[in-house]
Amino acid sequence: MDTQRGTRSTRIGIVVSDKMDKTVVVRVDQVVKHRIYKKYIKRRVNCKAHDEANSCCIGDKVLIVETRPLSKDKHWRVREVLEKAVIA
Repeated sequence: MDTQRGTRSTRIGIVVSDKMDKTVVVRVDQVVKHRIYKKYIKRRVNCKAHDEANSCCIGDKVLIVETRPLSKDKHWRVREVLEKAVIA
């Protein structure tokens, strides 16, 4: 019996808030084509993601992966930090 799970959705975004304990808010930008006018539109969504080690800071570029519901509106986990923010 194969115990492999289905493919999980992953997204890349920027951390916009890290004020909560073990939770970060990640802004995911997407460019989509309008179905009638054929112009490209920017879409933006904020996702709350679980950060077990509290290692993410504002401005970090992270890879998040879909997971089971962890709270009312937290359904993502931080898999890895792709790029750390430059602190001026």
